[in-house]
Amino acid sequence: WTLAWPFILLWLSQRQAPVGWNIPIKKDKSQWRQQLTNEEYRVLIDRGTESPFTSPLNTEKRAGKFRCRGCGNDLFSSDTKFDSGTGWPSFWDAKDGSIDRTIHPICLFPDPRVREVRCSQCGGHLGHVFYDGPKPTGKRYCINGVSLQFEESMSSSSSPKDVNSRIQTS
Repeated sequence: WTLAWPFILLWLSQRQAPVGWNIPIKKDKSQWRQQLTNEEYRVLIDRGTESPFTSPLNTEKRAGKFRCRGCGNDLFSSDTKFDSGTGWPSFWDAKDGSIDRTIHPICLFPDPRVREVRCSQCGGHLGHVFYDGPKPTGKRYCINGVSLQFEESMSSSSSPKDVNSRIQTS
């Protein structure tokens, strides 16, 4: 334990910044409460986690985009979605510039590389990135389905469909 103390103190000193401290889309808590359901607020703003296997997006197989529930930022393509067996929608890659990772490790053991991931535009908590995913990245973005909205890709006979079209941006 004597050798571990400096690392533990370093880990504790790296306090995570609150959601929304350094992002382009800024809203106060009352604005978020008006826009989001209680569960969406608990996950996106209070950094909670939804129960596994509860999101319909976990089994979503159509071609399309997964956007941030808070601001509509394009986060993931259905081309990078895979079934991780964890109970949350999982992706092996994110759209360039769409995700911010926190500096603070979620845990020191078993893998200190695990990080919280947030939307780069509104700062909303999305989930976590692990490093046990498939090739080519080796990453597994394990994302709360309630943090996402799905937009089906356009086909020649239809227009985009949003599973839940309650998005508001500011």
